[in-house]
Amino acid sequence: MFADRRVSRLGTSWLFVTFSALGLAPQASAWGNEGHRLINHLAATHLPADVPVFLRSDAAVAEIEYLGPEPDRWRSPAEPELNAAQAPEHFIDLEPADALGPLPRNRLDFEAKAFAAGQRPEKIGLQPWETDEVWERLKAALREYRSLSAAGQDTRQVEQTAIFYAGWLGHYVGDGAQPLHTTVQYNGWVGPNPGGYTTAHAIHWQFEGPFVAANIQSAQVEPKIAPVHLIEGDLFGAYVTYLRQTATYVEKVYQLEKVGGFVGAGSAESRDFTAARLAAGAEMLRDMIYTAWIESGNPVPSTHALPSSAAATTGK
Repeated sequence: MFADRRVSRLGTSWLFVTFSALGLAPQASAWGNEGHRLINHLAATHLPADVPVFLRSDAAVAEIEYLGPEPDRWRSPAEPELNAAQAPEHFIDLEPADALGPLPRNRLDFEAKAFAAGQRPEKIGLQPWETDEVWERLKAALREYRSLSAAGQDTRQVEQTAIFYAGWLGHYVGDGAQPLHTTVQYNGWVGPNPGGYTTAHAIHWQFEGPFVAANIQSAQVEPKIAPVHLIEGDLFGAYVTYLRQTATYVEKVYQLEKVGGFVGAGSAESRDFTAARLAAGAEMLRDMIYTAWIESGNPVPSTHALPSSAAATTGK
């Protein structure tokens, strides 16, 4: 059962040891504990100075880092309904998603599209919609922070809310940097295989879990993070572009695995590749938090405009 990423993982080191002894591979959401914490930490420590101090404080950075693996903590058989509902939010298989046509901005529109085609949306994945929705929660919290600050009111509670949303967001943005979270080839090659890639159900966790934990540190990732960038215009579209860029590296993961790149210390190439993917996640997360802050200062559209906006979103 651990070959299927849609099955939950407890995510503890003792569990991994137990499964390894049995010859099994536990399935993680991208990067495991160490990788997710690293992405969130680097994103938080690279926020620009015009982001409020409460989001850049040592306490906030520590909390945002801790929250990096948080949605994986919800993937336990002890909470089966929660696990089933949110497991699809960690991935999207772009091949079947694209076969349905352009990705709509609204989650419910995509789900309707999948059902109309005789497919289950949770089998395709809901990653970009969950990410966009959490980002909008962050933006709304930052807008409330601005409002309370301007009125001279206590902002401590909304600060904690925004910190939580930023950390929660980081998990999904981190998932989006892992190539095997964007494809049907997520854990062993299926179908025609001219590259002779592994078909064993082990590559996913081998790459993102023990290899990262044993070999990748902040010092290797940080130099690869580009300067801050404000995401202007369509954030959902920008995030989908990010996922598509990640997907261009799917075959590279298999090529590196084929030559032992994720065994032990791997190779200089596999370590550099993995550090670059983690850097991409940290960079995108930082830019999305920064963009949420900037956009939180924009006027809220009039409620009279909502019906037409909704119509534009849903295509009605």
